[in-house]
Amino acid sequence: MIQLQSKLPNAGTTIFTTMSVLAQQHNAINLGQGFPDYSMSEELIALVNEAMKGGHNQYIHMNGYIPLRETLAEKTEYLYGANINPDTQITVTPGGTYALYTALTTILQPHDEVIVFEPAYDSYIPGIEINGAKAITIPLTFPEYKIDWSEVRKRLTEKTRAIMINSPHNPSGAVLSVDDIEQLRSIVKDTQIVIISDEVYEHLIFDGFKHESILKYPDLLERSFVCFSFGKVYHCTGWKLGYCIAPEYLMKEFRKIHQFNAFTCDTPKQIALATFLKKREAYVELGAFLQQKRDYFQQGMKETKLEALPTHGSYFQIYSYKNLSDESEKEFAIHLTKNYGVATIPVAAFYQREINNRVLRFCFSKKEETLDVAIERLMKL
Repeated sequence: MIQLQSKLPNAGTTIFTTMSVLAQQHNAINLGQGFPDYSMSEELIALVNEAMKGGHNQYIHMNGYIPLRETLAEKTEYLYGANINPDTQITVTPGGTYALYTALTTILQPHDEVIVFEPAYDSYIPGIEINGAKAITIPLTFPEYKIDWSEVRKRLTEKTRAIMINSPHNPSGAVLSVDDIEQLRSIVKDTQIVIISDEVYEHLIFDGFKHESILKYPDLLERSFVCFSFGKVYHCTGWKLGYCIAPEYLMKEFRKIHQFNAFTCDTPKQIALATFLKKREAYVELGAFLQQKRDYFQQGMKETKLEALPTHGSYFQIYSYKNLSDESEKEFAIHLTKNYGVATIPVAAFYQREINNRVLRFCFSKKEETLDVAIERLMKL
């Protein structure tokens, strides 16, 4: 055997894969991984088919189909008042996670430090470590999952290269406020710190909350990579298409990495999206659509012994089982899957350190009949 020094010695199979496989083995309702089980737009499917039949099946521009980038620039101006140059500031990527990884690879040098708030989406820290940098983890306050900005200030060093933020937040559904943005502004002002903003759930926001996108703040955008996902917007997570917006000087370096990795993305889907994105109601109304699902799930879950924590965005809601068991979150999640036929994700999997708040993440972005079966099974707890 060839001797190989792993670049990710602490990484194994993701918890999402582990729980999904377990769900299949036990014929469980999968409320773990974040994907819908309802259909995407037939119109968008037809537009992809039309593009394929029209012969648009070869490589497209490395940075993305220009009419799509132009439509994205129009969208960001409409939503956030941002004046984005589609030629120099937008790159289409194979998914939001790829955009985040490429942003990290663009800026990081060995021994740099990146501030990450936990619980954190599981790709963040491997993306930092594979670039020879170090994740400085700061726990969000439990159970509100808010940022303690005084702690952020304490953890800054001359090695701090970036701060990663995520709103609406996965796994908690917490949403950054205007005050959070002001705190961030004051921290990074007159520094060399880059912001990497994961905004893949930008439209999945509830209860009258507003999405405080980095795109709304020119001084922050000037030092930021802002990453998005088409899959989360149009119920097509398997497409693995997203995009990144950044100032020209950062995007120039981002594209150097991109050109030698993916190089370009799926052509017919980009052409279809360039047309479909002009239907603003499809993304403007998404929050109300998902809030209805969250409310439906919440109401049904009141009949169980699980206790809901607040969520104001994303596909997810966290539930506490503190009145049911002292088991670890992974143990209890496996117990639910094997014995009650409902698969979830232990929130502890989003931390590097050992933790047991006795909470699980549930995905409510499912058909009502799917949620009904899951709730009926959970009522037996």
